[in-house]
Amino acid sequence: MRQPLISKSSLTSSPLALWLWVSITMLAFAGNALLCRLALRQTSIDPASFTAIRLLAGAAALWLLTRTRRPFDQAGSWLGALALLGYAVSFAWAYRGLTAATGALLLFGAVQLTMLITAFARGERWRWSGWTGLTLALGGLVWLLLPGLHQPPLLDAGLMVLAGVAWGIYSLVGRGSAQPTADTAGNFIRAAPLACLGLLLVDPSMDARGVTLALLSGALTSGLGYAIWYAVLPALRASTAATVQLTVPVITAIGGIVLIGEA
Repeated sequence: MRQPLISKSSLTSSPLALWLWVSITMLAFAGNALLCRLALRQTSIDPASFTAIRLLAGAAALWLLTRTRRPFDQAGSWLGALALLGYAVSFAWAYRGLTAATGALLLFGAVQLTMLITAFARGERWRWSGWTGLTLALGGLVWLLLPGLHQPPLLDAGLMVLAGVAWGIYSLVGRGSAQPTADTAGNFIRAAPLACLGLLLVDPSMDARGVTLALLSGALTSGLGYAIWYAVLPALRASTAATVQLTVPVITAIGGIVLIGEA
């Protein structure tokens, strides 16, 4: 059997390799926020179309990587697919009214809380990083949501928090993945048709640049990025996996200033 292009053994062969790939994954996560915000701010594409194209592109890219390996009806799960869909839909609609950095802070604050609370409920003892991450997550969310302190639109903020909970569930499901690329492909292939059904509920709008940004988000920063994430997750404690994602808002904020002009 051929060695998968993205496997746990190759990505976690040493602590240096593990954290290199974790860092690349955090860059991919920040890239998703920037591509989505850029598309919704500077092109005519709507959130439903962006989401459908993003998931279709991710499914196609992952199918090309895994088509000769594990059958898709045996890879991934409906729980993972529904969590992915819930995250992607809420994520895109939330970014209509949030800056890239604000959205990322809300998203990964909610991810942090979801994963840490679940880890605690399962009996995983928190290290100092877990308590630090929880404090930062709660502090960031309170700072954003208190009246008068850069308060984002309530509906958009709520959608992004929902996206964070869904992504936290998706990440927790991935900690048990034995074949990360195949499982990620299975999740995308299940979720993409459901996202396309959502187009029936809206009046789709798109242009060439918006479609291109959605394709990049789907194939690269989502499809490949999430496959790498599923590969490294089993090597991380749930609390560590939650805490490390708090680097994403910082990366996103810098990218938002440089690439989008958002202060």
